[in-house]
Amino acid sequence: MKNPMMLGLAVLGMLMPAATQLAPSHGTTHATPQPVSVTARPVGRPVARVNGAVLTDLDLAREEYTIFPYARQHNGDIPAQMEPGIRKGAMQMIVFEELVYQEALRRNIVVPSALLQRAEADFKKQFASPAVYRSALQVEFQGSEAKLWQKIRRSILIDRYLEVEVNHKSVATPVELKSFYSKNANKYQYPESFSLQTISFLPPPKATPAQLAEARKRAETALPKARAAKTAEEFGLLAEKVSEDDYRVMMGSHPLTDRAQLAPNLVEKLLKMQPGQVTDIVQVEQIFTIVRLDKHVPAAKRPFRAVQAEIKKEVELAKTNQIRAALDKKLRQTAKIEVL
Repeated sequence: MKNPMMLGLAVLGMLMPAATQLAPSHGTTHATPQPVSVTARPVGRPVARVNGAVLTDLDLAREEYTIFPYARQHNGDIPAQMEPGIRKGAMQMIVFEELVYQEALRRNIVVPSALLQRAEADFKKQFASPAVYRSALQVEFQGSEAKLWQKIRRSILIDRYLEVEVNHKSVATPVELKSFYSKNANKYQYPESFSLQTISFLPPPKATPAQLAEARKRAETALPKARAAKTAEEFGLLAEKVSEDDYRVMMGSHPLTDRAQLAPNLVEKLLKMQPGQVTDIVQVEQIFTIVRLDKHVPAAKRPFRAVQAEIKKEVELAKTNQIRAALDKKLRQTAKIEVL
């Protein structure tokens, strides 16, 4: 659930008329790569009723900007091709939150006054000055701090309800984590890989036999120097100087590479080498290369401890989505919802 203080400066700024924007427009500094919607700015027009409670285009716009915060780069507009999907998701969310709010009221969930005061103080701290705060208050709440107070209280009630009904129920148990790890074993396997450096010599496309011979001769000239290199740095400096492939700018270093992505004749040589050793000249298609082995990583499975936090996040996200969807369905069963 979003933090109750999501009624913040950025969102309020985008809902304001141009004359009272809290931040300057970025229209002259950010390119717009695609057409954007030109829908009217929200003014408080009703867009839905949930058991009689009215939700407005201000509520809808706030949620749309939460889903697509980059709208501020487009002067508050949303890319036209994305707008229908974002609007649908925002409508579903504001209806869900209203249903949760009404259920929290029905259950008489209490918001301690100290929590409410702290939340209100935190909200006010977001504004650069009292004048900016009063301007936002006027636009969003008709200048009424009581309405602001009510909105903050509403957000806290929603959070407290979801904390019990969703967050607590979404916590993954050790058994669930171990089960997920076992059922998704392939996901945590990593292949046999090699980390290496290369010095390569490239003949031109459609090279003639003479051009191929010339490329090989350049490799033969470099080979004694490559073998004389005692460290990865020395080999890398030579690569920067004489290598003809793009990896020369990275001292010839390649990222850890899956065995399957390397030429079979090169893999055959690498399997017989120790880290720090250098091959003779290896021809891969028309490229002549000299390879220094930095590391050989055998295929293995990442241990459970190494991926436990990753699994916990994935499992709990799935549970959260499932529980929220079930709650949404349950609350809608007895609700009267009208989209206007």
